[in-house]
Amino acid sequence: MKTYNIALIPGDGIGKGVTGAAWQVLQAAAKRGGFAVDGTSFPWSCAYYLETGAMMPPDGIETLRKFDAIYLGAVGWPAEVPDSVSLHGLLLPIRKGFTQYANIRPHRLLPGVQGPLRSDGFDILCIRENTEGEYSGAGGRVHSGTANEVAIETAIFTRAGVERIMRFGFEQARARRKKLASVTKSNAQKHSMVFWDEVTREIAKDYPDVEVLHYHIDAMAARMVLAPESLDVIVASNLFGDILTDIGAAIQGGLGYAASANINPDRSAPSMFEPVHGSAPDIAHLGVANPIAAIWSGAMMLEHLGERHAAAEVMSAIVSVTAQGIGTIAGKDRTETITRAVLAALS
Repeated sequence: MKTYNIALIPGDGIGKGVTGAAWQVLQAAAKRGGFAVDGTSFPWSCAYYLETGAMMPPDGIETLRKFDAIYLGAVGWPAEVPDSVSLHGLLLPIRKGFTQYANIRPHRLLPGVQGPLRSDGFDILCIRENTEGEYSGAGGRVHSGTANEVAIETAIFTRAGVERIMRFGFEQARARRKKLASVTKSNAQKHSMVFWDEVTREIAKDYPDVEVLHYHIDAMAARMVLAPESLDVIVASNLFGDILTDIGAAIQGGLGYAASANINPDRSAPSMFEPVHGSAPDIAHLGVANPIAAIWSGAMMLEHLGERHAAAEVMSAIVSVTAQGIGTIAGKDRTETITRAVLAALS
């Protein structure tokens, strides 16, 4: 029997509960599909940082490298550890260390979920460049603590980086509705974003069957609210993609449905899958976190691993549950209630 070895990083807050919920569903789907998922859990988190002074051990990346995939719950506890420490100490090193340059986030309304917009017939796949751009970490501070203090943050865009994320986006668009929207701010950022536009136009020549539209980030933010049904695949830089996917989560009913995948497309290293709702410290002890985003992320992991039928069954179970009104209102159903309902629908 085929067995997939998965590294589990539950993390902080509600990450622990939703990871447990997703893992139950993944194990049930694997049993139905005639394969197995074997999980190894790692305690890397803000609590781990407070104990050891690091978000993960020095050999953390090499430890994870042997796994078929990584599943992350949520990381962050800002009252104890600054977000800049937790992010740069765990999540970003994994993304960069394993060249997970494509961050994929699906945005559509599940049956029974009430979104804030008049439109409900949208299905958007947002692809965010995940390893460079505005989150490269290049820069520094001088004259710290003085009236002359200076902080510099440099966005790094390489031709190789832009070309590969655009090609990935074009391939996704080709497999969907053949529409791609490239997002920049090239009217104001005349170097990096004009460069992005130029590379996009070059790559587009290899995909004559895909319609390409260019938007500025502010115009795209408005379009996602006013006409989301007009969009198919969106490709954006690290920062712009980060912003747009929060809009995407909002219009699909909230962060409880926000699934994501951090993909290494050439499969030379493991990819990572995570819900993007964060650790939600304010409700971490209540047992009411919605596990649907976590379970959806798990379905994306199964699809990436090649278990497409099992992934489709998990998604069908999610759809069946929300159509019954379970997990559709924040705080109404307990985590375990939603999980049991998904397991029942799966079986």
